[in-house]
Amino acid sequence: MSKKNKRGVGGSNLFKIFIKLFIIAIFLLSGGFALWASSLSVPELDSLEKRKITRSTKIYDRTGKILLYDVHENIQRTIVSFSEISRNVKNAAVAIEDADFYKHKGIKPWSIARAILINLGAFEFKQGGSTITQQVVKNSILTSEKKISRKLKEWVLALKLERKFSKEKILELYLNESPYGGSIYGIEEASNMFFAKNSAELTLAESAYLAALPQAPTFYSPYGNNKNKLEERKNLVLQRMFENSFITKDEYDSALEEFVGFKPQRDIGINAPHFVFFVIEYLENKYGRRAVEEKGFKVITTLDFELQKKAEEIIFKYAHENEEKFNAENAGLVAIDPKTGQILVMVGSRDYFDEEIDGNFNVAINANRQPGSAFKPFVYATAFSKGYTPETTVFNLKTQFQTTCAPENLTSDDGCYSPENYDGVFGGPISFRNALAQSVNIPAVKALYLAGLQDSLRTAKDMGIKSLSNINRYGLTLVLGGGEVSLLDMTSAYGVFANEGMRNEPVSILQIEDGEGNIIEKFSQKNERIIQKNTALQISDILSDEDARAPAFGRHSYLYFENRDIAVKTGTTNDYRDAWIIGYGPNISVGAWVGNNNNSPMEKKVAGFIVAPMWNAFMNEVLLITNDEKFKKPNDTSLSELKPVLKGEWRGGIEYVIDKISGKLATEHTPDETKEEKVLTDIHSILYWVDKKNPNGENPKNPEEDPQFKFWEYPVNKWKEENG
Repeated sequence: MSKKNKRGVGGSNLFKIFIKLFIIAIFLLSGGFALWASSLSVPELDSLEKRKITRSTKIYDRTGKILLYDVHENIQRTIVSFSEISRNVKNAAVAIEDADFYKHKGIKPWSIARAILINLGAFEFKQGGSTITQQVVKNSILTSEKKISRKLKEWVLALKLERKFSKEKILELYLNESPYGGSIYGIEEASNMFFAKNSAELTLAESAYLAALPQAPTFYSPYGNNKNKLEERKNLVLQRMFENSFITKDEYDSALEEFVGFKPQRDIGINAPHFVFFVIEYLENKYGRRAVEEKGFKVITTLDFELQKKAEEIIFKYAHENEEKFNAENAGLVAIDPKTGQILVMVGSRDYFDEEIDGNFNVAINANRQPGSAFKPFVYATAFSKGYTPETTVFNLKTQFQTTCAPENLTSDDGCYSPENYDGVFGGPISFRNALAQSVNIPAVKALYLAGLQDSLRTAKDMGIKSLSNINRYGLTLVLGGGEVSLLDMTSAYGVFANEGMRNEPVSILQIEDGEGNIIEKFSQKNERIIQKNTALQISDILSDEDARAPAFGRHSYLYFENRDIAVKTGTTNDYRDAWIIGYGPNISVGAWVGNNNNSPMEKKVAGFIVAPMWNAFMNEVLLITNDEKFKKPNDTSLSELKPVLKGEWRGGIEYVIDKISGKLATEHTPDETKEEKVLTDIHSILYWVDKKNPNGENPKNPEEDPQFKFWEYPVNKWKEENG
């Protein structure tokens, strides 16, 4: 864009702002504003205190018949007087919400001016420095619409409220009106709900926790997924109290160290709680908290309630068994329809209400954990997209991959990297098919190098893994699960394989109606081609190949389902802190995780022992109610166009035409009758035959220029010597 155009755009924006300011100024200075302002009245005190929320948001399963949660069923509010509320509670609220509360007359002009300048661009008010008085007006008198007219009403009514009531009464109204999550309103009800005591008895730290909640009760809920953020905001409240001289330095330090235990949240009339709060967070982010509280939404979700109940029962049973057998106390499970992206099941822990394991923490979406070998399919898919095939063969031999170390140094000490296979076996040549099906580590690291780290990360990200954004953090360890991912993302990403390379973003909502019955949101499928169809089919063919995985897992293991096409991959981290399994058919993708919320290690068993039985039990329930669909077979007709090494001819397989008489290469002058075709057999690592930048192109003229070449060749040469 030219400088002239830039000035033109900037001038246009300034002109629009000037016009809006001019209109506002004219209105404010006119007699019309005075007349309009005088018409606004503050309700009587009784009507403020007895206000009831009449339209409650209700969240249903996918049938629209089973109520999962009523956001405001049995509204709970206990009114208390100013004198019955502890000094700490009052000061905490003032410190975090409105430090100048006792100085202003209801509004703060400079904060209003700043809000106007920030929000003028769209003629809407998305930001404002609201005083406690303004919040009482917003919560008790006005609607939640974001328009200038409503904001003007708020300012005028705040001024009138200050003239009508004392500061103490306004603060009392605020504390009795504030939302603390779900159906809990008012400081007294919140105090009883969270701490089983009256608000007059709250400690300083408890008061700070409650003062932290009203800004975003669901997000900061002590029973939700963001307890670390609640802790940060509680500390901010204490800091503001100290800065405003409400507490001493000793009180501040003591409150920071004070242990606060929240009352168990057991009977709150909720089904599928992890999923429900996942939905509520989505609703509040999109429509705002007050809209969720006041608009009376009817939310039809994607949840299959019958499957959800089965999953919760299975997770509860196996997680308790795993705790005894493997020191693995928690588990989670997600099921998605890969053809639509709809989340059918979400279990975020063995028991949402189990405080000993932080059961309310949703491991399905928040616990970014290392996936172990479950990450390997993304790497092999990237390799296949570049011309490698399931038959491509590499050497499964102990190899040093750190180029600053010596090839013969087969350790991971002092910054070197020479990974192990789980079974400790290094058997020589192995196809990508068998390597992936049997989850062999050395070939996977080589596949990542051949496919490219950046391209493999891009494949995973495009398929739905959102957490692997910083490429500089990862190296060749990525393929063995060196990054951190969520269970929801992994299950969704595997759904791309299930759906033949097409991705559907995971969704939790089918339809939302407002209080008047108007449909304001409706599910609309938006799929996108992410990987080639044949690449997806190749991965599915490998991961469902019972013969290929049998040497590692045995036959008819927990990964096998008779007469059903199910592709599956397990993953266990090196330190045994996480056990994964992700499996799918053409119409279902199911992921499960087992581990400990405190990240302590489990017994040294692979995922096939720890998580597979639980996953298998749920899959058997799923298969009872889903159609028997088969995977399509991948197309291998293009193999003839590939160079021999990509088709698995690991001895080289290079064809030459020689002159039988001279023994030298034939030339154009060699008679046909003396020509003879020969195949040169030689054993090298794949880097001898392949330029990883162009795998199906000409063989490298100088393969040693590849920085990994001598490291891959060293164990191959040793293997040749030992095997004749």
